[in-house]
Amino acid sequence: MHLSRLGAGILLTLSLCTAPAWAGKGILPPKSKPTIVSTVPSNGDLNPYGVAFVPKGFPGGTLQPGDILVSNFNASSNLQGTGTTIVNVRGSTASLFFQGTAPLGLTTALEVLKSGYVIVGNFPSPDGSCTDSTAGSLLIIDSYGNLVDTIDGAPMINGPWDMTVIDSGNDPLVFVSNALSGTVYRFDIKISNGSFTVGHVTKIAKGYAHQCDPVTFVDGPTGLAYDAQTDALYVASTLDNTVYRVDHASKRSNAAAKGDAVYSDPNHLNGPLALVLAPNGHLITANNDNTIPNSPVPPSEYVEFTKSGQFVGDFQIDPNAGGSFGLAVRETDDGKGFFSAVDDNVPNLQTFKVKFR
Repeated sequence: MHLSRLGAGILLTLSLCTAPAWAGKGILPPKSKPTIVSTVPSNGDLNPYGVAFVPKGFPGGTLQPGDILVSNFNASSNLQGTGTTIVNVRGSTASLFFQGTAPLGLTTALEVLKSGYVIVGNFPSPDGSCTDSTAGSLLIIDSYGNLVDTIDGAPMINGPWDMTVIDSGNDPLVFVSNALSGTVYRFDIKISNGSFTVGHVTKIAKGYAHQCDPVTFVDGPTGLAYDAQTDALYVASTLDNTVYRVDHASKRSNAAAKGDAVYSDPNHLNGPLALVLAPNGHLITANNDNTIPNSPVPPSEYVEFTKSGQFVGDFQIDPNAGGSFGLAVRETDDGKGFFSAVDDNVPNLQTFKVKFR
């Protein structure tokens, strides 16, 4: 599925909602002991990036609701941009869900749709360097781990580094951050009888700092988190060391110049990467440890903060730099749930029981 044109949307009036009474209870650092599972499949892929929970009501296949998918960016050679696998973590065991054909380089752009499909970004490099990488694509995979479609075409897809969705079933809106161009695009997708059609494609944000990086592969806009209450998209811009808010995200027809800065904290932030909006109303991001020289921030930390930019808590997943990246949260009953995060250095996935209320 090749894209060649941009679309437009209609501006949405922002609707502010009252925060729930239990908003504000932090979950970091986790108070429970983690379930730790290796993310290395049989082919030896390394460097886990994307993390995504299989949602409630997911329609069968080899996946079950509550499973956790993890995408790998490196092959066994440890060259960046060469990994081809997605691992499925169920409880304390892991199995191979998907293995594609090289070159791929599966990024933290990983989402599981309620309609029964998985979307993952790939950002391939033949030699492990960003300078020789290509624009990549989004891969659409069915519930049995089969590749069924591909979305590509620059400038809309240009180093897809992270992603989030508004999942309305057969008509999801997909937001993608492009690390090679410093942009965020919105894709209006329709799914019918296993066929994917891309309608409007709209650039909704631009101007984020971006560059190839010999240590971290690339620095650019990364984590995306959508707030349905306010129709705002939060963007973690690694090189800017700032999390921004883009208003009217689902309907805007023009590109914001980064959006409004909501969190830039040199005492806790050092290159924000993946980003989630937790059920307690807080944002959680990971640090890349490479943006601010001589930063006072401890390495490999996940950082929790409010949408108004107040620090809440943090958690160090590894004593060495470069361990934190992909994360996901899932709420179950009675305000309880799970916080899952990768340690790239080991590599593994650590899942903690948490309380959101």
